[in-house]
Amino acid sequence: MVRALSIGGCERDLTKMAIALDRSRFAPHVACFQLDGPRYPELKAANIPMTALPVHSFLSPSAIEGARVMGRYIRDHGIRIVHCFDIPADLFGAPVARLYRVPVVLTCQLSFRYMYPQYKRHLLRITDRLSDRIVVNSEAVKRHLVQDVHVAGDSIVVCYNGVDTAIFHGRNRTRVSEVADASLVIGSVCVLRTEKRLDLLLQSFARVRHRRPGMKLMIVGSGDQLPDLEALRDRLGIGSDCIFVPAQDNVDAWMRSMDIFVIPSESESFPNALLEAMACECCVIGSRVGGIPELIADGVNGLLFPSGDAAGLTEKLESVIDDETLRQELSMAAGHTASETFSMDIAARRTEALYTDLLAKKLVE
Repeated sequence: MVRALSIGGCERDLTKMAIALDRSRFAPHVACFQLDGPRYPELKAANIPMTALPVHSFLSPSAIEGARVMGRYIRDHGIRIVHCFDIPADLFGAPVARLYRVPVVLTCQLSFRYMYPQYKRHLLRITDRLSDRIVVNSEAVKRHLVQDVHVAGDSIVVCYNGVDTAIFHGRNRTRVSEVADASLVIGSVCVLRTEKRLDLLLQSFARVRHRRPGMKLMIVGSGDQLPDLEALRDRLGIGSDCIFVPAQDNVDAWMRSMDIFVIPSESESFPNALLEAMACECCVIGSRVGGIPELIADGVNGLLFPSGDAAGLTEKLESVIDDETLRQELSMAAGHTASETFSMDIAARRTEALYTDLLAKKLVE
């Protein structure tokens, strides 16, 4: 279950997992409040049944009708596991699943709770108690829940996101037309929000752009920070070499256009974009926050810098701009990490094992 089938990370994670599950053992169904969006045709093509829950607000009568629709669907299809993939699904799906006696209920926590308003934190403490397990996508989030929220550690399970290496790969690397003539491309793919700290990336690029003629910075994403970032670009005088591209449904071609991928965020759990960039054999540089160090081993398959440190990011950029051998070694190691440790197949088998284990325990009970 997820709020919608739009372009976001949770929606993509649900879609990838539903498609990757072993159909000889599991029959996935998808429920959400809005069926339209770029994930809908992918799920339809995979013959995965979908149902819309007519909920417009949790505080309106539509929530009661949505609960009835979900309850009927649970009974009619013999649903035995409800796995919620985002916070709206947690808050609605977990109570309804318990009301209709679904054997296994899983909620998620894919970011840090201090990012939510207080009322949501209180509500999530309720869904924590309704869940058989809280699924997180990094050890960093698990530590946060245990240490800061005081959730029991044995109720939390880490299931790292997986990357589809048939889509995200380093083969046939060619540049999109926007940067076809660039000598080197530094880039990032993310929602343009303040915690992504793209201001640091623009500042560092302004400091290193002289090191190689024809170098470009390309940022792919949409968000309310775009006007501020465009203004900063103009103040730094990098307008001719800094390109903003709106959010794309499919970003693999854009990532294969990047030689160096930077994620300078001040808060991250386990960023899909970083994992996908690694699978595309980009040389990756990330801030040392959250789950990023669980993906990047500094100096082995990428580089890390202190969060918020523009000078530190500049130093890392200089090292891989100037040393092509180092850049290539880190790129190849990043691709190997993505395919050998974080593939979608590995993620699906891990999730299947969790489902099987919890169902077996319910049978014993």
